[in-house]
Amino acid sequence: MRAKLALTARLPRRGRGFWFSLAIDLLWPFVMVFTRSSWRGGQHLPSSGPVLVASNHLSFADPVTVTAYVLSHGRIPRYLAKASLWRIPVVRWVLSSGKHIPVHRGSTKATDAYRDAVRSIEDGQCVLFFPEGTFTRDPHGWPSVAQAKSGVARLALATRAPVVPIGHWGTQHLLPRKVYFPKLLPRKAIGVQAGPPVDLSDLYGLEPTAAVVREANERIMAAITAQLESVRGESAP
Repeated sequence: MRAKLALTARLPRRGRGFWFSLAIDLLWPFVMVFTRSSWRGGQHLPSSGPVLVASNHLSFADPVTVTAYVLSHGRIPRYLAKASLWRIPVVRWVLSSGKHIPVHRGSTKATDAYRDAVRSIEDGQCVLFFPEGTFTRDPHGWPSVAQAKSGVARLALATRAPVVPIGHWGTQHLLPRKVYFPKLLPRKAIGVQAGPPVDLSDLYGLEPTAAVVREANERIMAAITAQLESVRGESAP
């Protein structure tokens, strides 16, 4: 715990923005003190250059713990998040400050998120997705291919940026669904693990038909599931 608390001074700061940076500085000690975090696979996150990170989604605590993991390996994540969050005071400041990307679902602005994400990738940023869009609906917490949206697959095919899969487990115990305050004690074990970039090289250059995008999406979700299997120490059904 001391070692991870000490990481605060070494976290990347340039480009975080004032409010996003303040949120990180306030929440980092909270995560380190009230969780027992196990982080593995950080070598798969490139230290610079464009990268897409795709993770499973279990709890409202996920953006906090996954951000901590990515920051600890030298990258500042830019999230795609539902546009309604920009209407919440303070949250709006944090999201705007951190250059996160609003997703306007079912509106004429729906394509803006894709365009802004492409721009971030072209600028060499780390763009982070929860492909399922909301919490995993599987009652046992396994990622759902059927639930996954195709955004990260489309971006990967369009930009050829590497897609690093992340599997994490334990946040659902820290902050269960429909619970507004985290369960701090006893300290919850949270495991986060990244895997090698998903191999999509044979799909590059192909017309992004529904079948090609579906294949890319299935590979990405399979890679996330494989990391989660390792974190959980069990096989998905």
